[in-house]
Amino acid sequence: MRKRLVTILTTLATLAVGILVGSRILPVQGQGMSTFTAAAIPSAKGGQDAHGGYDPVVGWPKPISGLPGNEKWTWGAGQGVFAESANRVFILQRGQLPNIPRPPVRRYPEVGPSVSFPVGRVPWRDATAASLPAAGGAGGLAEDGIRLFQGVIGVDTLWANCFVVADANGNITETWSQWDNIFKRPHAVYISPYDAEKRVYVVDDHQHAIYVFSNDGKRLLQTIGTPSVYGADATHFNRPTYMDFFPNGSFVVADGYNGNRVAKFDKDNKFLLDWGQRGTPAPGQVETRPGYFNNVHGVAIDTLTNRVFVNDRNNNRIQVFDENGKYLDEWTFGEEPGDVHSFIITADHYLWAADRGTSKMLKYSLDGHFLYSWGTWGDFPGGMWGVHGLTTDQDGNFYTAAVDSGGAQKFRPRPGARSDVLLGKPISGVWR
Repeated sequence: MRKRLVTILTTLATLAVGILVGSRILPVQGQGMSTFTAAAIPSAKGGQDAHGGYDPVVGWPKPISGLPGNEKWTWGAGQGVFAESANRVFILQRGQLPNIPRPPVRRYPEVGPSVSFPVGRVPWRDATAASLPAAGGAGGLAEDGIRLFQGVIGVDTLWANCFVVADANGNITETWSQWDNIFKRPHAVYISPYDAEKRVYVVDDHQHAIYVFSNDGKRLLQTIGTPSVYGADATHFNRPTYMDFFPNGSFVVADGYNGNRVAKFDKDNKFLLDWGQRGTPAPGQVETRPGYFNNVHGVAIDTLTNRVFVNDRNNNRIQVFDENGKYLDEWTFGEEPGDVHSFIITADHYLWAADRGTSKMLKYSLDGHFLYSWGTWGDFPGGMWGVHGLTTDQDGNFYTAAVDSGGAQKFRPRPGARSDVLLGKPISGVWR
């Protein structure tokens, strides 16, 4: 009996070792190879995933100072980005800033002993603080946008080239400067995947309006909302922020910085319904009641179920509703210093969020499970500082627009990167 027991135990031990060896889950000491697969490229030797599964495309887009007569200017706060294709990418910015090289380090004894500026590896100019208009986040009045600006327009900033288009190589191929005069704070840009005409929607939060342009930018086809007049009904917004589309062509609008609702429109841009109420959290607390919002700053649709995912930004949570506004679910983005600006749902049905507080991209399943994150803070190529808009193209490239570092960036998938650490492709429709 004892001999039989020893034989059984020996056999079990041998099987266990075989399973472990077969799985290559071995002790670290003396181990020649590990198959820990959290890395974007499991077979890579050395390095790190500072940019996740991507390589930043240095020099994309090319400097806007390369435009004729624009030599003294550079990118302002990057608000929105949308890839119609890899060769036609829309970029929104809040005007332009002086093209000033990084100054040499100098000491400031009048401020304090040992104080110097700029600090190594630290950005020296915040594009969103320097760009027009001055009034920004929730609670700021659109009417204060210019009034509170303390610089000299034309010297400290220039309201020009708010909408530009770049090709796959970063060349600026179009400037929609003919519309600079109607923009006050262009916030996000889209084309519905289900619109064969590929009309271009620009959400302008300080105008309380959404402008609908022809695809070539030559015609303003429609204005949704009443420019310069805020409200909360079929014809008014209160600083709208983002939008997304249902497969039947209808869409929802996150309304907004000062509003507290989601508004739904049909495919012909006619108002259908809205939902939401203003939250009243106690000082230092967040609102927890379903359907209450404080700063509706992002919205995305799951095209399989028509669920609407809403970024209740000031309450640090996603709320999920059906297409008619019935509350279904919610989850938070975690503790401070999180500050999610926007998110998208890609064709593989995952939600990716841009967190300004942690300078990371966050991946979630659509039932709220956190899956992966990547990103590093900075204004160097590939760094993330104030990502405000994001999009992907059918070639697998990923793009961001950032309010703090300014302008936009392009990220190309690294050869051999795991597909689950990359953002999925955009939703397909009638023209993609």
